[in-house]
Amino acid sequence: MNKKRTLLFRVIAVLLLIAIAAVMLVIGRGHTVYFDNKAQTETGESFEAPYKVEVYVDDERVAKLYEDERGMCTNIGQNFKMVLEITPEKGADPYTVSVGLKLPYNMDGVIINLPALLAGQPASVYQSEFIQTIPEETEEEEASDDMGNIDMGEM
Repeated sequence: MNKKRTLLFRVIAVLLLIAIAAVMLVIGRGHTVYFDNKAQTETGESFEAPYKVEVYVDDERVAKLYEDERGMCTNIGQNFKMVLEITPEKGADPYTVSVGLKLPYNMDGVIINLPALLAGQPASVYQSEFIQTIPEETEEEEASDDMGNIDMGEM
């Protein structure tokens, strides 16, 4: 009887730890969120970028984006809330928009195209995954010393 009870407690403890790990995996997942203030053309529609967008997360300005610029911040968890202060044209009065998003679990870096988001497009249009590319070297650089002299090898 005592061995069965001990085994039961051990199984319950392991199941409890697995449940806690699963919950922490979901709520503790970190995302890097990139904000693009770039014009986008999707499905024949064009979304023009506003002159300036200031992005606030937790009452802190994390990005000030002019046209064709990108900003970023880090978010823990799946829910993401931000306030956008939008200036549509130079010299115009800004207005604010509060946005709440559900970030995809399978993406570490999420790009949010602000003009498409503000146009009310679905997540498949304004959201994409950030994939870092390594630039290819087109020319071989010549070896040089600290003085800028080119190493010509042995002559």
